Amino acid sequence: MSLVTAKLTEEQIRELKAPAQRERLFRSISYFSPLLLLLLWEVASQLNVIDRRFFPPPSAIAGTAWQMIASFEIFDHVGATLRRVSVGYVMGAIPGILLGLFLGLSQPARRVLGPIFAALYPVPKIAILPLILLIFGVGDASKFVVIAIGVFFLLLYNTMGGVMQTPQIYLDVAKNAGATRLQTFFRIALPSALPNIFTGLRLAAGSSYIIIAAAEFLGARSGVGFFIWASWQTFAVSRMFVGIVVISALGYFTILALELIERKLVPWAKH
Repeated sequence: MSLVTAKLTEEQIRELKAPAQRERLFRSISYFSPLLLLLLWEVASQLNVIDRRFFPPPSAIAGTAWQMIASFEIFDHVGATLRRVSVGYVMGAIPGILLGLFLGLSQPARRVLGPIFAALYPVPKIAILPLILLIFGVGDASKFVVIAIGVFFLLLYNTMGGVMQTPQIYLDVAKNAGATRLQTFFRIALPSALPNIFTGLRLAAGSSYIIIAAAEFLGARSGVGFFIWASWQTFAVSRMFVGIVVISALGYFTILALELIERKLVPWAKH
């Protein structure tokens, strides 16, 4: 029986290419959708469809931002916020990851300590800020601590969940091969939990900027959160929007950087 090679018609080729073309179209739209939103906002503000006192046009906000950049005013606030977030983030992430690995591997420890952390986790971190201010004062130390607490719980639960999802056969093979607890910890538990750890790192990064913005409303004389609050008090709405955009951009680029690091360190994870 002879083999017959069938040629695809132009219509069939178009049907095969259609999904990729739609994907490129949607990707292009996703790039320009924020610009479209800003354009609609600008037009609506210029035509007085929305109240310019509360929603100034993006052009006015951009002008205010340029003035603050030219005077270097915004950089002082950004530097203060980044310093507080960085220190608090490290303070909370390292113990959260280590304890999460330990609890994930040790069922007895999980039974003893699990209920304690489960009871503490739902407490809003901003709700305990007055207590932290009483203990650590209104300086940067209180900001470090409140961020560290929020980051700690997110890393603890994500890391512990990643370890507990490790296939039992991996642990059994390591045990039968005579691996020590330390080898099991670093060669089995940690690599298995890395995708979950990076998920926790991204969540914690977003939460850190939420927490610091609220923390800088009280007892701070610098930082993006303080800048937003001070602008609200003086009804400088354009400056307030600049602060909101800045802290949003800081969170976005931090999460983007963590995603790039994850792609390098955890190539086996699904992105």
